[in-house]
Amino acid sequence: MNPAKLLTSAAAALAAVFLVSCADQTKPGATATTKYVNPFPPGTYDHFKAEKNYPKTSNVWKNGELLAKTDPSNSQILISLGKQRGFLMNGDEVVIDYPICSGTASRPTPKGTYQITEKVVDKKSNKYGRIYDASGECVNSDADIAKDPVPEGGRFEGAGMRYWMRLTNDGVGHHIGPVKRYPASHACIRGPSAVMPIVYSKMKIGSTVKVED
Repeated sequence: MNPAKLLTSAAAALAAVFLVSCADQTKPGATATTKYVNPFPPGTYDHFKAEKNYPKTSNVWKNGELLAKTDPSNSQILISLGKQRGFLMNGDEVVIDYPICSGTASRPTPKGTYQITEKVVDKKSNKYGRIYDASGECVNSDADIAKDPVPEGGRFEGAGMRYWMRLTNDGVGHHIGPVKRYPASHACIRGPSAVMPIVYSKMKIGSTVKVED
């Protein structure tokens, strides 16, 4: 073979090896990333729970077929304070998995097993709410009427707690309210407005609500 051609071929081979080796190199400190793939079929409860943002998600999962078979005779509610999730249950099966917002560290939601003692669609708090002055201007949007004074000529308006289900004699219940993704209530368990009317309809006086870690 011509020596010049041999030299050219050798150089080309060496360049190819160099390019391959460079392509395989990773920058110092860099880590390989793999896109997460949910291993469960979409729409299933396993898929919902396996999503990367669960349980912090504000999304709701429903078993429509089981929901149609669920009524006050076979339902109960499970509240997970740690997950900040509520579960409408039919026996051991989850019917609806929904976000909740429980009490803060200073006003915690008490753990335990309760029976619903009162159901009121248009309930208003007689303790927490807003205070308005005589001109109608809100001067306290997070008032405790037992502690916060009402200006002369002003008024107190209790916070709305629609689809109220009472759990304790001292005012803890489950109802519609702002559902932040961390404990933020005055001890009550808030639920989404799109879910609570359904949950409410499946419960009765005497239905069980379990509040756990």
